[in-house]
Amino acid sequence: MDKVAKIVETEPMRVYEVATFYTMFNREPVGKYFIQLCGTTPCMVCGSEEIKKTIEDFCGIKEGQTSADGMWTLREVECLGACANAPMVQLNDDYYECLTPETTVALLEACKRGEKPAMGAWGSLPMNGQVSCEGPLGKTCNLEEPHGPGFRMRDDLEAKVDPASVKEHMGY
Repeated sequence: MDKVAKIVETEPMRVYEVATFYTMFNREPVGKYFIQLCGTTPCMVCGSEEIKKTIEDFCGIKEGQTSADGMWTLREVECLGACANAPMVQLNDDYYECLTPETTVALLEACKRGEKPAMGAWGSLPMNGQVSCEGPLGKTCNLEEPHGPGFRMRDDLEAKVDPASVKEHMGY
């Protein structure tokens, strides 16, 4: 990190501040499969603690550790932005969502064999077979094209407000 500080011509402490704040910067080597488990409220409510125990038991490590063979690293991180499909993990660069203990073990076993599941159409893989964050019935709302500006605007409001007088009426 000192070298990075020299390259960007800043104090080393500035580089360390960034590197220690963001989970995407690893200050020590991680395993071949870097598992980042979301532990934020939606994932926790949907079972991330059970997923964490499943991963720990399968990999033989605890949160924050790397396996002795360098295959696995597990870190609990803050929100990964897939709350609708909780619980989820980011495995290296890929998201695996809607996890259960069974699908988590299946995912880890596939990785162990070198056969990581392919990503879905949206760049993630809900492990329950759904597409993206659609529910089991598929898309059920917003089925029509969006309406343009002024949709459902009351006719009696049109042209009655003079934009130039708004500040005056509001006391500005």
